[in-house]
Amino acid sequence: MFAQQLVNGLVVGSTYALFALGFTLMFGVLGVINLTYGFYLSVGAFLALFATQHGVSIWLALPLAALASGCVAVLIDGLLLTPLRRAKAPELASLMVTLGATLLLYSLANAALSTDIRRFPPGVIDANALEIAGIRITMTQCLIIAAAGIIVSVLLWVMNGARIGLGLRALAERPDAAALMGVNAGALVRLVSLASGTLAGASGVLIGLNYNAIQPYMGEVMMLKGFAVIILGGLGDIRGALVAGLVVGMLETLTAGYVASSWKDAVGFVLLVLTLWIRPSGLFGRLAVKRA
Repeated sequence: MFAQQLVNGLVVGSTYALFALGFTLMFGVLGVINLTYGFYLSVGAFLALFATQHGVSIWLALPLAALASGCVAVLIDGLLLTPLRRAKAPELASLMVTLGATLLLYSLANAALSTDIRRFPPGVIDANALEIAGIRITMTQCLIIAAAGIIVSVLLWVMNGARIGLGLRALAERPDAAALMGVNAGALVRLVSLASGTLAGASGVLIGLNYNAIQPYMGEVMMLKGFAVIILGGLGDIRGALVAGLVVGMLETLTAGYVASSWKDAVGFVLLVLTLWIRPSGLFGRLAVKRA
């Protein structure tokens, strides 16, 4: 029983980590909290749903839906945030603009799709569970865990071992200096938006497959978890997003299994508050040094 709960917690934590990775990448490089990020999760889930309903294999629908979500993210970033960057608007401006955009986008999605829960067609992915030493795990759950591990490894390699990662770190630390050194800031901003939106879309498809429940506001629910994860792990830290996602997922699952399911949603909030009290920079974050 306990081993099964640990596996379930690993799966839930991996979904949180997958979602938070794009969120923390966007904040770490661009320095903005984009509240439209949760909408990209819903976009990915619905695009994959529509594709599979028309006979497209989930193995093709998943990457296509994720990439399309990334393109939506680039479009929204260009329309809403690029003008603010050019005007050197304060951070609060981007927060308010994306908040308004989120309300509009969800309202449009609700009007077009309704809030009815939709499900993938039967047999879209093998639902049989693999049983090892009494522990059951499905193909979708294996895919979620593997995706989280692979994506974190790729992101860490890109940020620390690839040339483009040097440009991204320079853009995050000193945007003006990076531009003077020849870094194409506009292209990198679009790349980060594309990557973040793609990660959100992919996590939306995987979450939809795992729970087989898709509706327009599913991204809004995940945003609350995402905030808890990135603050616990450290704003802008990729390793922190993975570790914090796993911690939150494990504790939620164990709370639901051994205390009460009604208490599991409080876990993220409690961890968020304790982190802000004890270590405001998060597990892997560093406090910024302010100089006069």
